[in-house]
Amino acid sequence: MRALAAVAVPLLGLTAGLVLVTGGAEAWRYALLLSSRTDAVPATPLHASDVMVVTGGVVSLLSAALAGLVTLGWLIHAVTAASQAAAIAPIRSRWQLVAGVLLPGMNLVAPGAVLAELEHAALRQDPERRPRPSPLVIGWWVIWVVGVLLAAIALLWDLRDGVQARADGVLLHIATDLVAGAVAITTILVVKRMTWLLSPVALAGSRRMVVMKVSGGIR
Repeated sequence: MRALAAVAVPLLGLTAGLVLVTGGAEAWRYALLLSSRTDAVPATPLHASDVMVVTGGVVSLLSAALAGLVTLGWLIHAVTAASQAAAIAPIRSRWQLVAGVLLPGMNLVAPGAVLAELEHAALRQDPERRPRPSPLVIGWWVIWVVGVLLAAIALLWDLRDGVQARADGVLLHIATDLVAGAVAITTILVVKRMTWLLSPVALAGSRRMVVMKVSGGIR
């Protein structure tokens, strides 16, 4: 779990940076679209903005997919570790965790519920009581839901034709990128908190003790 967290955190940070840069490129594209309404825009800035948007979109999508895969692996191991620490059986199986994160519709509810249950178990709360998620988990859940809905709306909006629809689509993509960056950043906070609750002693910070000599031992 700690090893996956150590990989997930920098990947999520990279994803946050990439989507924010892509959002900036989208904002530049929108500014160029506004300028084109009153004056001709040189071809060079248009091509440059298109390259930045397309490249940023592809690279950030690949980074997000890799970060999501590693984070999902961390979540599976974290749920197992929390269940073992609390001496209870896992509430959800591995396939239920994966399905809850990936399936449309379910991914609006299941991830937040899983994190609330994980936090409840990591804090050694009574398993019979209903989990009461912390403000961090609630905040992550809200941002996640907004991000998923914005991404779905942006994809559907791209199917529309027309100059105004294209301009509105750029604004939607900017909002989606900003929220995606917020999701990545809050996910880093959640991963760090849950990992610390389940394993408060950092492996890198612990001293390794080596036995040098035993006095009075039996030969």
